[in-house]
Amino acid sequence: MSATEAAQPAIVSRNRTLMIVGVMGAMVLQTLDTTIANVALPYMRASLGATQETITWVLTSYVMASAVAMPMAGWLVDRVGVRQMMLFSVVLFTAASMLCGAAQTLEQMVVCRILQGLAGAFLGPLAQTIILDSSTAAERPKMMSIYVQGALMGPIMGPIIGGYLTENYNWRWVFYVNLPLGVLCVLLLLAFLPDTPRRARRFDLTGLLLVATTLCALQLILDRGVTKDWFASSEIVIYAVIAVSAAWMVIIHHLTTPQPLFPVRLFRDPNFVVGLLFIFLVGVVAYGSLGLLPGLLQDIYGYPAIDSGILLASRGIGMFVAMTLFGSRMGKIDPRIAGGSGLILTATSVHMMTYWSVDMPTWPITLSGMMQGVGLAFMFLPLNLISFATLPSELRTDATSLSGLARNLGSSFGIAAMIVLLSRTIQTSHAEIGESITRQSIPLEIDRLAALGGMSAAPFAVVDGMVNRQAAMIGYLNDFQVVGYLCFAALPFLLLVRVKPVASTAVSAGASADPGH
Repeated sequence: MSATEAAQPAIVSRNRTLMIVGVMGAMVLQTLDTTIANVALPYMRASLGATQETITWVLTSYVMASAVAMPMAGWLVDRVGVRQMMLFSVVLFTAASMLCGAAQTLEQMVVCRILQGLAGAFLGPLAQTIILDSSTAAERPKMMSIYVQGALMGPIMGPIIGGYLTENYNWRWVFYVNLPLGVLCVLLLLAFLPDTPRRARRFDLTGLLLVATTLCALQLILDRGVTKDWFASSEIVIYAVIAVSAAWMVIIHHLTTPQPLFPVRLFRDPNFVVGLLFIFLVGVVAYGSLGLLPGLLQDIYGYPAIDSGILLASRGIGMFVAMTLFGSRMGKIDPRIAGGSGLILTATSVHMMTYWSVDMPTWPITLSGMMQGVGLAFMFLPLNLISFATLPSELRTDATSLSGLARNLGSSFGIAAMIVLLSRTIQTSHAEIGESITRQSIPLEIDRLAALGGMSAAPFAVVDGMVNRQAAMIGYLNDFQVVGYLCFAALPFLLLVRVKPVASTAVSAGASADPGH
């Protein structure tokens, strides 16, 4: 493809602005649903007659369905086109949301969430593909900044919207709220998203089954490991054996099959491979620490759900400011410098969080959140751009689905690892603090309280609550420290990024890169 052709977008709409509004609305619809239902789980449990353990399938079923469906995005786009796939996904997602809101039993809810996850799996990759294919090389940094805002803002705004709807209306409105946005997106896409060329492509059913088995086994390990004491449980060991065996078979299958599920050419591009690594890291840092903060804000600091959601939104503000001021300039900055700055900013913000105490004003929470938002923007956007700079256009949907998988796996690993570290630190810290607590160290007259009718246990209960709070705080601080170390440990990998393709000329030629490169 010549430079002139490369400058012409593959998707040309009669109103690109409204098309992008519809596309981004559909993606925000999906990203919101990854977190908006979390705050409603206690209410759903009572309404659906579920237990503490079984209600988590409302979240797990959605994540697993998305993981299974996402690898099919590239093949489906080749077969039916972007327009048909996008419209079908939004319609099915909206309809499944209505069914989730109307569910009367846990079984009905899980089935509806599976449908919602199957439809939602395609919205992120398709949105990124449309954003890339509807923009020229010069416009791509600005357009990708819009995409990143939608991808990372949804999970941050989800708890706020979910908390407000649950507390002021009903948990069912967490799903019903998708209807007006879904209808608007469908109308905009019908009017302004053009059709795209299709091409014949063999469907790799074996590859899909192997990848799906690997992802499902991994997700089950991460979801059930906490309650089953990890590898002390034979169930978790079985999942691990299945995951490792299936993953090995995936590698062998992709190396020996002429047309595998994911084209092998993707993994020959070092920029794309490094980009996947950092997208995985963003999932660990962004979602892992984000999963910790609601518990810290509500259980330790005593904020209600809506107030804690508002405090968490400071990340979104930081990302929005960074994207607004620097989004259009990101393509001109050396990605190693931009990504390194993002990692250092993120690590610094997390390091600030390691100095938090059980009694603290709100401004350190807001400041560290804004810094982390800026850091994530600088880390995610330039490396997302470089990941696709040298890939031919026909591989973009496969690449975006792989990026989505990397981010989802990163978030799952991050949340699971943070929860395990937190729980174990709380246990050890509680024991260490408890050793220093004696009857004499309690500033109350136990014997006099005992004479009043067995009230001697009350002071110890109060002290135990204080010890629990301190132990939990130590656990959160240790988790934040680990996240900071991860950011610093990732810095050397930036040296693997090739700088030359970041130049505007090389990026403009990205669509014409050697397919075998």
